[in-house]
Amino acid sequence: QVRLVESGGGLVQAGGSLRLSCVASGTIFSINAMAWYRQAPGKQRELVAAITRSGATNYADSVKGRFTISRDNAKNTVFLQMNNLEPADTAVYYCGAAANPWAWGQGTQVTVSS
Repeated sequence: QVRLVESGGGLVQAGGSLRLSCVASGTIFSINAMAWYRQAPGKQRELVAAITRSGATNYADSVKGRFTISRDNAKNTVFLQMNNLEPADTAVYYCGAAANPWAWGQGTQVTVSS
């Protein structure tokens, strides 16, 4: 199985930046793609950004132009660079891995103050 550990969350003012990291371990050869999801209080978990093993990416419309997902395959790590943060970005951010079975990290809180 795949184990994921996120880091990098915190409290930031609107307009600020944060960089999230997610390190994968275990059966990492089974991972095809990795993604970041987020879940705000009272809302469903939603896809923020995803990246395939070859580097193809896709983003939620709400974060396009502000967030960048990248991965370092040699270090089994995926990153989410978040710029120009807005209060609406406040949520718990989860790393996910398209493995068999799908794997989730424990989540990291991102809070953006206005």
